[in-house]
Formats: sequence, structure tokens, C-alpha cells
Amino acid sequence: MGGEKLSDQEILGLERPESGLMTYYVMLAFIAGPFFFIPLIPLYFRYHTLRYRFDEEGISMRWGVLFRREIHLTYSRIQDIHLVSNAVERWLGLARIKIQTASGSAKAEMTIEGIGAYAQLRDFLYTRMRGARGEGGAAAVREEAGATGDDTAAELAATLRTVAEELRGLRRDLAGRPTSQKGPDA
Repeated sequence: MGGEKLSDQEILGLERPESGLMTYYVMLAFIAGPFFFIPLIPLYFRYHTLRYRFDEEGISMRWGVLFRREIHLTYSRIQDIHLVSNAVERWLGLARIKIQTASGSAKAEMTIEGIGAYAQLRDFLYTRMRGARGEGGAAAVREEAGATGDDTAAELAATLRTVAEELRGLRRDLAGRPTSQKGPDA
């Protein structure tokens, strides 16, 4: 599933993490050495109870056996999305998507893990958090702006050239100014 391109409907249908997440959890537990079973037990139950639900309003994530935990975020509350993966996760074709809200907490509000199509899921979440609804919504926004990708790139390049010229002019002005002059504060 890691290399496949998922449609919005397939992303909305994602419910469970991939089996590679359990492999990652086992490898993570072996760091504890001979006591590997101590972290493995809660990780095992986390993997088997972890469920996601993506719908038109937001994301839900739930897990736990004894202590059940559920988080629900609406797309409008999402402030930032980070894609994080270490070497082992990349080797297994996985990544974690950390979602932050404006809750004032420094850590992520929700971490989606065990999804192989993490890049498509991140892009899906970005379009939803910006208010676009799928590919048609993004195209409509571009049409309303009256610019295609090439027009936008050309406009950006022209703006950057103008800014560079202004900076060169300021640099020339500052270089030509005598250093012995005192400013208005002196």
C-alpha cells in the first residue's frame, strides 16, 4: 500500500494501521533487551485496538483496552501537519503524521501512525484543512484566482526579481552613505 496512489474515497475508508506498524513495535520493544515483553504488551494492544475514521467533518482516532482513549479533530481546527519518520520507519515504508491544533500545547494533538500512504494522507489533510473538497475543489480555487500553475510561477518569479532589485538599491544606498553620520537618535 506504501507505493500506491490512494483516492479520497480510499483515504476516507482507512480504518486500521498497516501490519508494518506491529513489526516496528516489536523492533522498538527489543531495545529493552531481556525485558522486551514489558513494552511489547502495551504496544501489542495499542496496535490491535488502534482505529482511524476519516469523514467529511474530521478525523477520529481511538485505541486502548483498559484505558480507552478517543480523539476527534475537525479539519477546521488543524493548524499544522508534520510528517516524521526515522530510519526504521522509512525502511518499513511507514511514517507518523503529527497534527497540531491551536490548543496551546507544544506537542501534537494527534499522531497518525502505521499508514503506508502517508504522503497522500498528508496532502488529503492539507486540502481538507484549507477548505478545499478534493481535486475539484482545488481546481475551482485555482480558477477563481484566475491563474494557472505556470502563470503563478511567472508572477512569483517577477515579484522576486522586483524584490531583489529593491534590495540591491538599498544596499547601494547604504554603501554610499558615510559611516560618520549619526542617526536621528544620536
